[in-house]
Amino acid sequence: MKELLERAGGNAERMVTLRRQIHQAPELGLQTPATRELVVAELEKIGVDAMQSGDDCTWLTADLIGTGTGPGDRSDGGKAKVVALRADTDALPLTEKTGLDYASRIEGCMHACGHDAHTAMLVGAASVLAGMRDRFAGTVRLMFQPGEEGLGGARVMIEDGAFDDVASTFAIHLQPSARSHRVLFRAGTMLAAFDDFTVVFAGQGGHASTPHAALDPIPAIGPFVDGLSHVAARETDPDDRTVFSVSHVVAGTKENVIPSEARCSGTIRSLSPRGRERALERLHRVAHGVAASRGLQAHVDVRPGYPPTINDAHAIGEVLVAASAIGLETREMRGPFMGAEDFSYFLERVPGAMVFLGCRTDGAGPLHSDRMMIDESVMPTGAALHAAVALRMLGAAAAGPPSSRV
Repeated sequence: MKELLERAGGNAERMVTLRRQIHQAPELGLQTPATRELVVAELEKIGVDAMQSGDDCTWLTADLIGTGTGPGDRSDGGKAKVVALRADTDALPLTEKTGLDYASRIEGCMHACGHDAHTAMLVGAASVLAGMRDRFAGTVRLMFQPGEEGLGGARVMIEDGAFDDVASTFAIHLQPSARSHRVLFRAGTMLAAFDDFTVVFAGQGGHASTPHAALDPIPAIGPFVDGLSHVAARETDPDDRTVFSVSHVVAGTKENVIPSEARCSGTIRSLSPRGRERALERLHRVAHGVAASRGLQAHVDVRPGYPPTINDAHAIGEVLVAASAIGLETREMRGPFMGAEDFSYFLERVPGAMVFLGCRTDGAGPLHSDRMMIDESVMPTGAALHAAVALRMLGAAAAGPPSSRV
């Protein structure tokens, strides 16, 4: 298994170059055609066995078919077993302030969540596995997925058939707050569900000099925010946490005009289907209660987001064995991270796992920061871990004996 790390290390310069090319030309949403073009060119050099791509959503899959024999030969359905490795390709609407020589050239667009490196690491894993086809049976499917940042590109890939026949899946997410090369894991719920909301408090506008003749909706905002804080602190099981954040408020047009509406938007994070349901119930209760106490009307709009990311316990066991075999330090997370990921859609369909890989570097900001940076030396580590997990999930001889962890 340590051979995987050596093979990945031999591709370090190639991965760094690809990552920086993607970083300089970030793309948003479900359409990342330039990124896909770069990846396709690399995969053609590597010599993958088959590629498929989407249209309205520019996803890309590439299959590596093993020529060896072993448990991956056939699944219960009589077909070769397919293990999917996933990387996301889209960026965020931020203007970069890192000062790097290869900083984004696109104003208002930046890879601030590590997706550029995720993509380069998966290409690196493809190079490693392509030279080891005789060591495994079955198929490794490399999935390059746009639209992770709120648009559900994973769900689109499923609907387009890109995930058909997959038996298990794995993904790595970089974490700039963790020590470089350290693998952070958690069985069960690793990441939260999210839902976005907008609440409009409707009253009656008027002149600011005569508030008694109007019905001012602005004073409702404070009690609404306080009410959500109370719900999170006093009405939520700490083992099934909920986070409410109001992050955008719009009200009024001029100093001497009382507006007829005050609007606020935010996000809800929850850890279970039941916790998610209760959070939505409480959002409506607080909004309508605050409005009623002030003679206002409340209009609540909820935009459903992603489900929680729930790792399969046995899959996590396989990841830990693979990480240990290539000499990586692993550490269990103390609790779920309240961020969200659309990899959750894949995990709803098949057993699998996602882990964090530490990439801390001096002076860097956290995920989603305009100063977010990574330690690029972790990319061969990520590529090797991708390859090692794929081999274990296929039951390949090169991956070592079966795991006793569940």
